[in-house]
Amino acid sequence: MSRGAISYWNKDVETLPRERLRDVQLTRLKAQVARATERLTFYKNWAKASGFSASDIQSLDDISRLPFTTKADLRDHYPLGLCAVPPTEIVRIHATSGTTGKPTVAPYTRKDMELWAEVMARVLTAGGVTRDDVLHNAYGYGLFTGGLGFALGGETIGCATVPVSSGLTARQLLLLEDLGATVLACTPSYALVLAEEAETQGIDVRRRMKLRVGFFGAEPWTREMRAEIEGRLAIEAYDTYGLAEIIGPGVGVECPHHDGLHLFEDHFLPEVIDPDTGARLPLGSTGELVLTALSREALPLLRYRTRDRVRLTEETCLCGRSLTRMSKPLGRTDDMLIIRGVNVFPSQIESALLEVRGLAPQYVMFVDRERDRLDELEVWVEASEELFAEGEYNVRRAETDANRRLRDTLGISARVLVVEPKKIERSLGKAVRVLDKRSLQQ
Repeated sequence: MSRGAISYWNKDVETLPRERLRDVQLTRLKAQVARATERLTFYKNWAKASGFSASDIQSLDDISRLPFTTKADLRDHYPLGLCAVPPTEIVRIHATSGTTGKPTVAPYTRKDMELWAEVMARVLTAGGVTRDDVLHNAYGYGLFTGGLGFALGGETIGCATVPVSSGLTARQLLLLEDLGATVLACTPSYALVLAEEAETQGIDVRRRMKLRVGFFGAEPWTREMRAEIEGRLAIEAYDTYGLAEIIGPGVGVECPHHDGLHLFEDHFLPEVIDPDTGARLPLGSTGELVLTALSREALPLLRYRTRDRVRLTEETCLCGRSLTRMSKPLGRTDDMLIIRGVNVFPSQIESALLEVRGLAPQYVMFVDRERDRLDELEVWVEASEELFAEGEYNVRRAETDANRRLRDTLGISARVLVVEPKKIERSLGKAVRVLDKRSLQQ
């Protein structure tokens, strides 16, 4: 349901008829494949071995003939083995943390920065942001792309941007009020930390602050968490999507109809594949999102496997945008837990928990296995202040309800423990929701 006014940063492109959009994509795809296979040994070796050249691309369907690129490929070529420009053309380097000890490095040229500014301006404008706004940017600054990406978008539009980064929550509330912020950008879990701290301090957000809209991403969040954020901060929440390997935040965003995220596919060509076979799936199917960076200079990745499970549709949105829409990510193929042979996604658990009255959106999951016994799933979730004040009996009732709902949702039994408010450690960046102890035993 639409709540904000419909606005565009680049209406001609965002509403481009799909036939003309496909022409743009095909032209850029041919050029990018030529660039990648000429400049990068990784793609050059593949092209030589397969006898493929950019001239073999005659339609967008020919993209299926290209190889996939993965995060492992970036790590194998650490730090800049997949960079297609000389060092003198790099003006910015970002990186994401890596489980192997080596980060994923993302270089940018001047034109890459201009591209990033363009798509981030589209993101903010989709939520009605103008030069009259004040953007409170609580995404982390530094190697993480969130903070500097949203700052770039705000500055491109011309609105006042407060680069507060994450942490020092009490000071954030002071700045939100005193500087008259109208726009909030941060992770959804940190938005709840802000709301919680405001309530602890007795701050009436509706009366004392001017916030009206927020942009949230960088971690999974459910419809239930959206309702929690909107209710407690008195804002309209917009989902955003991006990843550093492709550009950073700025790959896609919701419009005021909140019916999927519009992907800026004039620059980022999307596909959905079967995560097991790699086969392309038809529109409307649920599978793994694959993106090709059509315009990126420094990091021209072809068919990058995001590991995010999504659905795509090309139906023109009521907002007038013709761009492909992506469902909210339904989980990650690499975050999926297999417990007693059942596929379990953290988003399923969050949705089930937040259907129970009195439970707060702060939780953590523990997966364990003792010797040859079956996998055990234990979930800690906090009681709200209101539920906790009602006493032990009502807390245990909520716990029983949560156990039942989780069993019905997952098809397996799990142990839910409702703990006291603020028992679970808060995160200032991406929230850590899963601790799989099985991997520690291998």
